[in-house]
Amino acid sequence: MTLTLLGWRRRVAALYAAARSARDPEIGWRTWRDGRDELFAGHPDSPLDEAARASFRGLPFAPYDDALRFETQVLPAAPQRLEVPTASDGVVPFERIGVVELTGIGRLDVWWLDSYGGGVFLPLRDGTAGSTTYGAGRYLLDTVKGADLGGDDARLVVDLNFAYHPSCTYDPRWSCPLAPEGNRVSTPVAAGEQLPPGGWY
Repeated sequence: MTLTLLGWRRRVAALYAAARSARDPEIGWRTWRDGRDELFAGHPDSPLDEAARASFRGLPFAPYDDALRFETQVLPAAPQRLEVPTASDGVVPFERIGVVELTGIGRLDVWWLDSYGGGVFLPLRDGTAGSTTYGAGRYLLDTVKGADLGGDDARLVVDLNFAYHPSCTYDPRWSCPLAPEGNRVSTPVAAGEQLPPGGWY
């Protein structure tokens, strides 16, 4: 690890801060998208290798749909522990802290990273997985890494337009916690980051 990874984290956090403060959620989303493309194209910790960066023209996204942005209460749920083995971090522990109900999508478990620093983790594997999106799912929130769209002490902003692929989608050297059973829905979510048509860059 180097300080360049800290730089990546800072820039990601700044992009989400800009999205939270935007008066129009779609404008915030466009700012976030543009910044994500810049990071993928030129940052030393991009999940794209050098050859892929040379031909990179931007991450494909579905058009913004304001009906897929929710400010939702975190509802109680029975405690549950999830321990995710990874190649580089050992076992990563999560505790379920509640669920969110997304109209037209279903219920998703909300997890808390139960280790130093903590943070909300909300992955999603929907009906597009394995076709237009990564087969193991995408992330909606990962606040320990700056992916935070806001809310308050009882509610979260969950905007499916911000669904993004974890780094392991692009390079197997990255280890990523993936969507457990309570974060899988059969409904297709035609929003957020898509797989590049015709394969990788």
